[in-house]
Amino acid sequence: MKIAQIAPLMESVPPRLYGGTERIVSWLSEELVNQGHEVTLFASGDSMTSANLIPCTVEAIRLSETMKDYIPHTTMMVDKVRRMTQAFDIVHFHIDLFHFPLFRGIENKTITTLHGRQDLPDLWPFYRAFPKMPLVSISNAQRAPISDAGFAGTVLHGLPADLHTPNFEPRGGYLAFLGRISAEKRPDRAIEIAKALGIPLKIAAKVDKADEKYFREVIHPLIQDHPDVEFIGEVDERGKTKFLGEARALLFPIDWPEPFGLVMIEAMACGTPILAFRNGSVVEVIDDGLTGRIVDTVPEAIAALPEVLALDRRAVRRQFDQRFTAARMARDYVDLYQRQIDAEVASQRTASLRGAANLSIDTIVPASGGRFGNPVDFQ
Repeated sequence: MKIAQIAPLMESVPPRLYGGTERIVSWLSEELVNQGHEVTLFASGDSMTSANLIPCTVEAIRLSETMKDYIPHTTMMVDKVRRMTQAFDIVHFHIDLFHFPLFRGIENKTITTLHGRQDLPDLWPFYRAFPKMPLVSISNAQRAPISDAGFAGTVLHGLPADLHTPNFEPRGGYLAFLGRISAEKRPDRAIEIAKALGIPLKIAAKVDKADEKYFREVIHPLIQDHPDVEFIGEVDERGKTKFLGEARALLFPIDWPEPFGLVMIEAMACGTPILAFRNGSVVEVIDDGLTGRIVDTVPEAIAALPEVLALDRRAVRRQFDQRFTAARMARDYVDLYQRQIDAEVASQRTASLRGAANLSIDTIVPASGGRFGNPVDFQ
């Protein structure tokens, strides 16, 4: 199968630091290559991949000193993909909505994975304007605000089975918070829970420009007030294995409709159990009582944390191996690709038959309506 993967240009594939979508694109592309498919990756020029790389910027935009606006570069990338579409059996987009207008009419050649939140008021009229565009959700919860949109399926994320080595006897003695500093991720809840139980907390997180005020005014003072809370900033993949593996548990105290929550399965790969709040995809990812506990309030979290710390870390890893590997994710996507390819073949066959039928009628009744087949001007 000839497959094009279209990645965001803000980060490289894989990203050097934070970047969940780009990480998924990387793992998916590598696994598709491993499974024998011909994969072409449209991404930033500093990406590293076993697929055929078509660079659409010199480097990732977020860490670039010369590029600031991703819109012109993404638009040029979409135009390049459109001109090359016939070279592929399927074109898989991971860039939100940019490509929809250009691919109207050849929707069956595409699928679009939605990686972000979908409960924004401007999205539903957009999807209504493009009802034939096949969409893929990364959890069933993600679909809720736009349940009538054109979903082709749901594919839960997965990561390489050998990416993280599980740690069944952690010695760190701390709780972990990993991801992004923002109000919806609720690092303040993580600090409150850790403080209540007297367990050290380490926060490994990115601070976006949009969240600098929140970090400065809300989170940084809380960190300063609690000597057992340590902020260590962003970590790379190698650092993430150690950070999560040495932790006694991961705190995932979100307060928003999380589309998936990649950090949960990263923790599971390390054998680390999770304490999470019941929002978005959490109930689809965590097996309550096996890989973690799901709670609704901070008091419930404080009461449940001892149970989380007592969970069998080997069972946590086994559940990861059964549900969340990149190999399983790639197989699920290939099934979707094949369904889209079959739909495109059927569509072309129908169009061909319709064209043949029209041609047959035209040979009997001249389309112009003139006596000798000449055009008739009714004006």
